[in-house]
Amino acid sequence: MSVAVKICGLTSAEAVAAAVAGGARFTGFVFYPPSPRDLTPEQAAALVAGVSAGITRVGVFVDPVDAALERVLAKVPLDLLQFHGAETPARLAAIKDRFRLKVMKAIKVAGEVDLQAAKNFYAVADWLMFDAKPPKDFENALPGGNALAFDWQLLRQKQWPLPWMLSGGLNVDNLAEAARISRAEVLDVSSGVERRPGEKDPAKIRAFLARAKAL
Repeated sequence: MSVAVKICGLTSAEAVAAAVAGGARFTGFVFYPPSPRDLTPEQAAALVAGVSAGITRVGVFVDPVDAALERVLAKVPLDLLQFHGAETPARLAAIKDRFRLKVMKAIKVAGEVDLQAAKNFYAVADWLMFDAKPPKDFENALPGGNALAFDWQLLRQKQWPLPWMLSGGLNVDNLAEAARISRAEVLDVSSGVERRPGEKDPAKIRAFLARAKAL
């Protein structure tokens, strides 16, 4: 069975077109100024206009205040809000209540103990994401998109009450192994389909999606 794919950190119309044409189920747009993939609401609105109906439009945020969410949502029609910071279950519940959108919480994983944090979000999140936790000595680490992977075996025997995605260090060469070991049905890729941080390679996007479809 093929796996679904989220192409995250899109910053150009060419990359969006490649994601849409290649069959991405999710498209991700980052609103976090330290990231090389950061977008203004105006930039994101132009890109989201190229996303076909039926493809989930995801906004990626890190500990945003309500005013920041309002600025984005006033211009960008999003379907799912992804939170990659230190947001609490109570904060996510408040955001859902105010903005009436589905939310996804990223769980940063280095070892088995990190997975325990997921249960705190069962009652409020609509999706979970499992991403690699950067080591403390990792220079210029971002909340996500660091091209780091974790031990996918940690997920293999787990059952989650919510739909979930696997992220972190994925590329066309390892996605099949990642899906097989983790049993993930949705893979999230960002740096693995880039020429350089913040610049997606449409050819790499097409190759990643074709490989995922062929699984």
